Amino acid sequence: MTQSVYPYKILFVEDEKAIRENYSTYLKTFFAEVFEAEDGVKAYELYKLKKPDIMIVDINIPKLNGLKLLEKIRENDYTTKAIMLTAHTDKSFLLKATTLKLTKYLVKPISRKDLNEALESTINEILKYSVISIQKIELSENYSWNVELKELKHHNHIIELTNKERTLLELLFSHKNRVFTYEEIFEYVWGYDESITLNGLKNMIKRLRKKFPENTILNIFNEGYKINF
Repeated sequence: MTQSVYPYKILFVEDEKAIRENYSTYLKTFFAEVFEAEDGVKAYELYKLKKPDIMIVDINIPKLNGLKLLEKIRENDYTTKAIMLTAHTDKSFLLKATTLKLTKYLVKPISRKDLNEALESTINEILKYSVISIQKIELSENYSWNVELKELKHHNHIIELTNKERTLLELLFSHKNRVFTYEEIFEYVWGYDESITLNGLKNMIKRLRKKFPENTILNIFNEGYKINF
C-alpha cells in the first residue's frame, strides 16, 4: 500500500491481544481511524457506534463468532466491506462465507503483503461504488431517488438536475449513513479539475437542498456530507 492516509474507518476484530494490537498499530499508518474489538459483542456495538467502512474479522472470536457477527450485520447492511480471517479452508465454510458478501477471506497466519492486497481490493470496491439492494429509495414528503435511472422525483414528477448534481447524488445515495469527505466528493464529481473549490461545492449543496425536504442533505462539520435516508 502507498504511504498515504485513506479517509476510511476500519474495525479490526481479533481476540488475540498481541495480534490485534500489532495490526491495529500498522493499520493506523494508512487509515484515518482504526477501532479494535476482542469479541463479537463488542465488535457489533462498535460497528453501530462508529459505522466503519471496512471490517477485518477473525472467525474464531468469543461471545459472537465472526460468521454470526457478519450475519447480524448483513441483515440490514450490504455496504460495509468485510475481510474474514480464518483457519478454515473446507468447502462448507466457504459456501457459508459467500452469503456474507466478503471482499476477501485470508487464511491465517496472514502476512502484511496479503493484508495489503486485500485492503487495496477493498478500497477499489469502495471507489467503484457500494451495493444498494433496492432500486428506489423512498424519502420523506413523497420524494424518491431511483438508483438505476439516477432520477429524483416528487409525487412522481421528475425534478430537474444538472449532470454534476446527479453525479453528486449518485455518490451520496450509494452508501447509507456514510459521510463522504470533501476530497472524495471533489474526486468523484469533478475528477482532477483543480478549479473547483469548497465554496463551489457548498453552492451546489445549497441549490440541491432547495430540491429536497429539509435536513435531507446533512453537513458533518469538518468532514463532508451525507444523505439522511
